[in-house]
Amino acid sequence: MGTTTGPRSRQARRNASAMRMVGALLAVFRTAAGYTQRSLGDEFVIGEETIASIEQGRRRLKPDLAEQLDDFLDTKGALAAALRHLPEVDLVPQWAEEYLDREQEAIAISWYESLVVPGLLQTEGYARAVFRNRVPLYDEDEIEQLVAKRIERRDILHRKAPPMASFVIWEAVLRDRLGGEDVYVDQVRHLLEYSELPGLTVQILPLGRTSHAGLEGPLVLLETPEHQRLAYSETQRGSTLIADPDEVGIVAQKYAMLRTQALNEEDTRDLLDSLLGER
Repeated sequence: MGTTTGPRSRQARRNASAMRMVGALLAVFRTAAGYTQRSLGDEFVIGEETIASIEQGRRRLKPDLAEQLDDFLDTKGALAAALRHLPEVDLVPQWAEEYLDREQEAIAISWYESLVVPGLLQTEGYARAVFRNRVPLYDEDEIEQLVAKRIERRDILHRKAPPMASFVIWEAVLRDRLGGEDVYVDQVRHLLEYSELPGLTVQILPLGRTSHAGLEGPLVLLETPEHQRLAYSETQRGSTLIADPDEVGIVAQKYAMLRTQALNEEDTRDLLDSLLGER
């Protein structure tokens, strides 16, 4: 969920090298056509940062965007061809793949987190700090791939018809300074910003409560476009995607109780503001 692991080894390094090669190719074509990273990003409404991340090999170029760039830059299909020859590598373990597929298509997401900020709400700096704290350690190429993948997941919250999304975060998560002070401040500000998105709610479960429905750990509830409800949870070495209606119903009851135990949206924003003021 917020800490999902990923690949190891020389395969990941080969993949990172190939991504940098495709990025360097895009940079050559962009420069030859007379575009800056900003102006090219503006043409595709994706922003300068996305173009920079692709060119630096930190973000994988998607096939549909590669084809659009080939047409726009008149590169005769070079980017799409290069992309087809990238080595395949799993950025997440197999046991998490089904969940991520369901997350992408979900029409409703309910997420309780007691360990880290939920993955869909993490900043780039915070996500990098999460992966750098993994034991055994990732190398830097792997970390950058995983960060790019995590930030890419946030796109579902900005699509034309985003899912209804509810997040409950235990206050202990926000009392840590994972990644250092600057990362912490940026993350809290990010939560404030996202709490204003349409259809998205953020609630903090404060410390000191005398009842707590989430003692068994983090959980996620998803609703598919077919209105099937699923529950998901992770452990140190694996995960469980639950479809049984009775079991999902129990998880849904826990989440409903967590929402009543948590601060409301207004009080949550007040607490986030006060956390920024405590620096």
